[in-house]
Amino acid sequence: MIEQHAALRFAWLRSKGGSEQAPPLSPAGRLLFVAYNVIWWVPIVLAVVGVLSYRAAFFSFLAITVFRAVANLYRNNVLPVEAAQRFPLRSP
Repeated sequence: MIEQHAALRFAWLRSKGGSEQAPPLSPAGRLLFVAYNVIWWVPIVLAVVGVLSYRAAFFSFLAITVFRAVANLYRNNVLPVEAAQRFPLRSP
């Protein structure tokens, strides 16, 4: 929900007078962006296939989710629009 609010906020700010296109990410930023979004699913997949116990998967997923919430709060409340669009720790 936080990520959706951020996407709507940045789209609204862009329509008010910002740039039309988001600046492209560098190759390293793109790799970090993809890894950031894939890593969120790893504990769930490992629990389903039986590699992790459900308790370990829960705490791993909780830690990753807390990290993502902090990254989103930083992106939404600290960074200006142009920097926030280039920030690799975000959802697509």
